[in-house]
Amino acid sequence: MDYRSRLYPNFSNPLLFKPDRPLPKKVALVGAGTIGPDIGYFLKNALLDMELVLVDVVAEPLKNAEKRYQDYVGKAIKKKTLTEDKGKKILENISYSQDYAVLKNCDLVIEAATESISLKKKIFKMVEEVVSPETIITSNTSSIPADRIFSEMKNPERTTVTHFFGPAHVNPAVEVITWEKVDQKIVDYLCWMFCITGKVPIVADGVIAFILDRIFDNWCNDAGYLLEDATASQIDKVAGEFVAAGPFFVLNFTNGNPIIAEANTLQMEEGEHYLPANIFNSVDRWKTLRMGEPLEVPPATSKKIRDRLLGILFSQSFDILDRSIGTPGDLNLGCQVALAFKKGPLDIMRDLGESETKRIIETFQKDRPGFPGPQKPLATYQDFPRHLLIDVIEGVKIITIRRPQFMNAINDEVNNEILSAIQEDVANNAIKGFVITGYGDRAFCAGAEIGKFPQMLGNAEASAQFARECSNLLLYIDSMQKPVVAAVNGLALGGGLEVSIRCHSIVASKNASFQFPEITLGILPGIGGCIVPYRKWPQAATVFHEMIQLGKSIKVQEAQRIGMVKKVADDYYSTIKAAIEEVNNLQGKTQRIPDGKVDLEAMQPVENPMAGKLALSREAVSIVGKTIKDAAAANTFQEALEIGYRGFGAIACTEAAKEGISAFQQRREPNFTK
Repeated sequence: MDYRSRLYPNFSNPLLFKPDRPLPKKVALVGAGTIGPDIGYFLKNALLDMELVLVDVVAEPLKNAEKRYQDYVGKAIKKKTLTEDKGKKILENISYSQDYAVLKNCDLVIEAATESISLKKKIFKMVEEVVSPETIITSNTSSIPADRIFSEMKNPERTTVTHFFGPAHVNPAVEVITWEKVDQKIVDYLCWMFCITGKVPIVADGVIAFILDRIFDNWCNDAGYLLEDATASQIDKVAGEFVAAGPFFVLNFTNGNPIIAEANTLQMEEGEHYLPANIFNSVDRWKTLRMGEPLEVPPATSKKIRDRLLGILFSQSFDILDRSIGTPGDLNLGCQVALAFKKGPLDIMRDLGESETKRIIETFQKDRPGFPGPQKPLATYQDFPRHLLIDVIEGVKIITIRRPQFMNAINDEVNNEILSAIQEDVANNAIKGFVITGYGDRAFCAGAEIGKFPQMLGNAEASAQFARECSNLLLYIDSMQKPVVAAVNGLALGGGLEVSIRCHSIVASKNASFQFPEITLGILPGIGGCIVPYRKWPQAATVFHEMIQLGKSIKVQEAQRIGMVKKVADDYYSTIKAAIEEVNNLQGKTQRIPDGKVDLEAMQPVENPMAGKLALSREAVSIVGKTIKDAAAANTFQEALEIGYRGFGAIACTEAAKEGISAFQQRREPNFTK
């Protein structure tokens, strides 16, 4: 399964690419119907100074698009998710036209018209006559291969498909299609541009329906066939085990019935088994449940629905991987961020186990002859890092945490993947060291998931053991001779900050910030956060007191001033370059976190602890202070870590921890004064 060389011949992390052109200054959307204006709004929101042009042959969609933009901005300002100044900036420099001549001087043109090959060819012929030779031209088609649209163009090397998902101004996913005639630099640039503006680009081969529409269209089509045995509401209810909204609810929301019929008709080129269910040509709307509405589904009906939906999901997943249409990581992540699956299909298979997965796919292939199944042993499909992107630059292994839907938050599985990625090359002489960074330019890592910790509240020993078990990656880094450098590309919070400070050095981008917010949850940083800063940078003890006891955030400039950050870089690319340089500087010079006592000035009790406007628990802050003080007095680093684990256990038994964790789970502000 040679995914990497086919789909990502250069870098799997798009921000490691150094573009040969800037972000676009003028972008046009051709087609102002449903998704086109939303794509434009996303870009305008991300690039405020950009000029946006909407083009359509009919005036009414253009008027509707203008009103839609005003509504989006108005609602966002009302909800206080957008300032009035930014809202005004978004609405500036947008024009609406029926004349293709306005496309002149565009850096990027995206077509979002009806799914008709002849129409798209006509549009692109007119586009190519107006724009410059350097203009990138893409289509938002959800299923038509790029070669069928672009092969006859004068400069097909600057063309491809960029497939967005609705609502495009909110949904982070975008498929960027690689095909025979496109210049790889165009694919790399588009992935870089979308990632830097907040999207999650994934590269797919230029086959019918790409990666994610193969999943969605066939998921819906087989749901249509199930209507012979169940209602739309029953099917949606059973599907709710795996997705946020069932297939018929989504089809109603997106007016998607015609798309299913069109896409599956196209897929029939691969076999008659892709024939669209006739009902999609007869029905406009479905009778479905409201979100969360209860419904009892008979067990036999539920099992049939479940097996069929999982069968088509697994069939398409195997086919995508066996044909290298997409990578396992992109398939898994894409289903979650684009299609709102609760888990990726490969995670569902892993949870079910090989025996049950085999039963489901074999039953499906018997019921639906012709559909593909696995071409390799099932275990083969599980052998990939789910949450990491791995690249090598100049002999340095770049490990990127890619969990954009959680701002790169870590959990046990992520930590184990990072540990494995390091261990597999720790003795490899071709690898000089490692860089750990985060995906995108917003977050290095926004903390650690609370996982099973709530079950341990009130149990000091279980909580302390939980902290010990979460420390395997950090303890391994402590013991390494090869350097590990953190390239902090944005927020480093909680567990993410704990990972970064255990690296042998930290470099950061100019937008980076650092915070231990645990005290606002009524707990403390339990895997070294109360210990490591004081041993590595004792001169900044007063800063760390405020960070750990009061949840204070510090900007990268202060982190550099106190010695925590070695170098500050202007952007993501420069940050990675600085991290690679730091790995080279640290060859044979890595230092262990020191033993011995740390001479701290007497810590004064905090009388009325506040984190901003949040009144903190005096008891919790007191436990934090005692943990810091006792750990500083320990004779060895390992003894100090153990004090930190026990401090975590002690604070887990407080009412503050119970209230803080409950508030976090309930998405409310905690009340530590009640």
